[in-house]
Amino acid sequence: MDNPLSRKYEEELNKMSPFEIKNQLIALAKEDARKSSATFLNAGRGNPNWIAADAREAFFLLGTFAIAECRRVSYEEPGIAGIPSKAGIGDRFEKFLAEKAGADGADLLTKAWKYMTGTLKADRDDLAHEWAEGIVGDQYPTPPRILKYTEAAIRPYLAQELGHRAPGGGEELDLFATEGGTAGMVYVFDSMQANHLLKKGDKIALMAPLFTPYIEIPELDRFDFDVVNVSANRVEADGYHYWQYPDSELDKLRDPSVKMVCLINPSNPPSYRLSKDDLDRLVDIVRKDNPNLMIVSDDVYGTFAHDYISLLYVLPYNTVSVYSFSKYFGATGWRLAVCAVNRKNVFDDLIARLPEDEKADLTRRYQSLTLDVPGLKFIDRMVADSRDVALNHTAGLSTPQQIQMSLFAIKCLLDTHDVYKEKMQAMIRARLEALWTNTGFKLLPDPLRVGYYSEIDFMVWAKKIYGDDFAAWLPTAHAPLDVTMRLAKETAVVVLNGSGFDGPEWSIRTSEANLNREDYEVIGKKIRSILDEYYAEYRKAKK
Repeated sequence: MDNPLSRKYEEELNKMSPFEIKNQLIALAKEDARKSSATFLNAGRGNPNWIAADAREAFFLLGTFAIAECRRVSYEEPGIAGIPSKAGIGDRFEKFLAEKAGADGADLLTKAWKYMTGTLKADRDDLAHEWAEGIVGDQYPTPPRILKYTEAAIRPYLAQELGHRAPGGGEELDLFATEGGTAGMVYVFDSMQANHLLKKGDKIALMAPLFTPYIEIPELDRFDFDVVNVSANRVEADGYHYWQYPDSELDKLRDPSVKMVCLINPSNPPSYRLSKDDLDRLVDIVRKDNPNLMIVSDDVYGTFAHDYISLLYVLPYNTVSVYSFSKYFGATGWRLAVCAVNRKNVFDDLIARLPEDEKADLTRRYQSLTLDVPGLKFIDRMVADSRDVALNHTAGLSTPQQIQMSLFAIKCLLDTHDVYKEKMQAMIRARLEALWTNTGFKLLPDPLRVGYYSEIDFMVWAKKIYGDDFAAWLPTAHAPLDVTMRLAKETAVVVLNGSGFDGPEWSIRTSEANLNREDYEVIGKKIRSILDEYYAEYRKAKK
């Protein structure tokens, strides 16, 4: 490796994705930890260091029932069993629950069963059979878009968590279960292009800062979109970031040639949800100037915000939501997410208004699936496109994943006092405060802040603490990536460069999800030590 703190090396490295730079940072930080007494601390990824244990206990207990159901059919060979039988399975499951009362997971599983068969009026045999077959994974996902009762459970969950307990329980939504939010993102882009909703070179908008893949995917040659940046990076008159969008930035979306906008709400980074003023302005933009604007709202962090409402419920006609279960439930390894689209939506209507030659092209694409291609919903086209249409019959998220996802959702639907939510939010808030208190930087009170991540703009604090002359000198002496490189090499701390998320050039991103509170105290002090080190270098240079 070249000198990792040389400006030339840092400027070359800065061309890479922050998630790829991370590998270099980890190597530097581990080497520093090996050579010194420092503890290696990786605040570079958003992988939580908690899990929702009770929903997993319920999952594994359900698995024991499912295996017992399979063993009712004997092949008289060791290790071989049949598949669950539907007849009478509801009664057998209730007997199983009674026998297992007090076992780990039994309480949640019993309440989940009562919620589904009572509140949601699920057929007892249908539900128990879907759960048993689903958890052993003995059948292809049917329907491939999402299992019947998985969708029934997740619709009200989304209404509760993303719609601020919206009335109707989400019945107006169609869902597609995907392999994590990243798969959902890919499927949305692919299907929009496959269905002529977006063409190579079309104009789209990205609301920055945002998750790096949203920046990188539109640059791929197959898309090569003309990207309009809608930025929340502005430093306000008092010298602070508030991470909201000026009217002048949002008004870029009034141009009807902007066909799609992507946003993460709450943002990643800097982890703030959209203000009511911003939501209202987006509504005004769509209603007055750009009624066919297609909105992709990534809502993965919505559950960490108070009284959160997604654009899926504010502008339901225009929005596809990508929601991942990974962060809230500590389930990044499970790869669980849904794409949600309102049954009456702009995507279907735009497809219906395509020119006849493009409709003919889509008929050729999807004619192996249905005799009524024009009636094929956009979200079902996404399912087919996820398997290049020809493999549509084997599409869909694996059934054990869908069962775990439904148990996560039901857990929160039963938590009427938001005990889990309050615990998650309090834990994140405590870590955030520990980090900022030990930087010595001022964290302004803000009800819109979520705190899952922090975006710390070194240039703001260079000016606030050491003045404009120092802030002007800093870029002449170092490349912006030097902050993250020094933190790794000198303090064994890994953070990501905020510039990789279209954030301010001198910003860094920390995750408050994957370390303990006392670790963030250490990280805060080390972040401040880098700024002080720069200032000492500045004073020496001036002398």
